[in-house]
Amino acid sequence: MIKLFEPLALRGITLKNRIVVSPMCQYSAKDGFANDWHLVHLGSRAVGGAALIIQEATAVSPEGRISPEDLGIWNDEQVPMLRRSNDFIAAQGSVPGVQLAHAGRKASTYAPWRGEGAVPETEGGWPVVGPGNEAFAPNYPQPQALDVAGIQKVIDDFRAAAQRCLEAGFQVIELHGAHGYLLHQFLSPLSNHRTDAYGGSFENRIRLLLEVVAATREVWPENLPLIVRISATDWTEGGWNADEAVQLAAMLKTRGVDLIDCSTGGNVPKAPIPVGPGYQVQFAERIKAEAGIRTGAVGLITSPVEAEAILANGQADLVLLAREFLREPYFPLFAAQDLGVEVPWPAQYERAKPRVHKEVAAGPR
Repeated sequence: MIKLFEPLALRGITLKNRIVVSPMCQYSAKDGFANDWHLVHLGSRAVGGAALIIQEATAVSPEGRISPEDLGIWNDEQVPMLRRSNDFIAAQGSVPGVQLAHAGRKASTYAPWRGEGAVPETEGGWPVVGPGNEAFAPNYPQPQALDVAGIQKVIDDFRAAAQRCLEAGFQVIELHGAHGYLLHQFLSPLSNHRTDAYGGSFENRIRLLLEVVAATREVWPENLPLIVRISATDWTEGGWNADEAVQLAAMLKTRGVDLIDCSTGGNVPKAPIPVGPGYQVQFAERIKAEAGIRTGAVGLITSPVEAEAILANGQADLVLLAREFLREPYFPLFAAQDLGVEVPWPAQYERAKPRVHKEVAAGPR
């Protein structure tokens, strides 16, 4: 049996295979509103056979955007266009998901092809917030430390966004607790130097994430899955580490989280990250084994054989692909061909469907 094309049940949702489109910022929104680019970008991956399509980091508040061009879900007017994309995704047999995010001290920065560092308010930038007043890097905005009222607003914003997600037709929520954005900023002692109930000890540093999870679960239906993406390590001495990630994952499991999306890094500029094929899979494997929760593996997974090996070896329950899906929107259809699995193609494309080889390919297509 080829694991990559086995269904996976998460609460009341069944994924038709184990291939997930990882959230990828498109920097193509205006005032947080989705448009035709998002419809075509996400919809083409549904046509291509992905089981779950997680929409890019979608800000729960205007100040939570990474860039002025980020998607948002902070008001009701943003819902209809999101619903349009989600209805199309669901009609192709895929599950529409969304990553809810707050960028914290990494907000108000340029889209990659527009520049680097802070966007000045004269060009559409805004004041940013964080656990403290320390900027991510010298060319990033100086944040204002969140007080208790500000922290409560963040929690309320996530709750309200989750409610809108339901109205928009999303069936999976992923909370973004990775890559140096706000929830990760609170987790890591490198960015969280608070001395109140939200800083210092491990229990205090994870408090905001746990409260956001609880607020989300208050409004997110029991039959729909909740995922949390974490950076399992800062790759820096004295930072957030894999031992803490395992401990956190076990606690999240008891609080209604169904799967941990295991990434790394992003909280420290120029961290010594050993980037290479499958370099983050070890963390998905460890968290799955030690915390007893399902995991997703992500990071430079580029071939069907690689993806199948991760699942067949029990290292993760899902594989999430990002840049490979930018190169090949129909990755699952061709992966099935390479691995000798018969899967349906869209009726409109059936005439172009290749014949499936019965033997498993030795390498990527």
